[in-house]
Amino acid sequence: MANEPKTTRTGASVADFLGTVPDPRRRADAEEVCALMREVTGLEPAMWGPSIVGFGQYHYRYASGREADWPAVSLSPRKQALTLYISDGYDQHAELMARLGPHTTGRSCLYIKRLADVDLDVLRMLIKDGFEHLNGRTVTS
Repeated sequence: MANEPKTTRTGASVADFLGTVPDPRRRADAEEVCALMREVTGLEPAMWGPSIVGFGQYHYRYASGREADWPAVSLSPRKQALTLYISDGYDQHAELMARLGPHTTGRSCLYIKRLADVDLDVLRMLIKDGFEHLNGRTVTS
């Protein structure tokens, strides 16, 4: 069916997935962010599709009628950067984003090349805000 989401929650092992990340620094960064997200959310991680580690869940519904579930906060250790999905937009977090350290963003993606270069306290606040804003909610556009 054309309206079925491509990324859904799976029963795959998060530890096994993170263990396959080829770059040792990216693997260590992903494991550290995973532990941080576990601490902030109080939840255990789950795999979403083959490459996203997520915590919690929200439901989204577009005006087109497309809808699906997505993790409230998540991460993926991509080749170019550690990608975090922790907000449905970063404009409302301008003050925190200015203090975070080197990063780039997409609409809902936060890209970090080296975790050691960012302020972990600020990252913790962003994760907490994103999780509290999205977990258990339905978002419509």
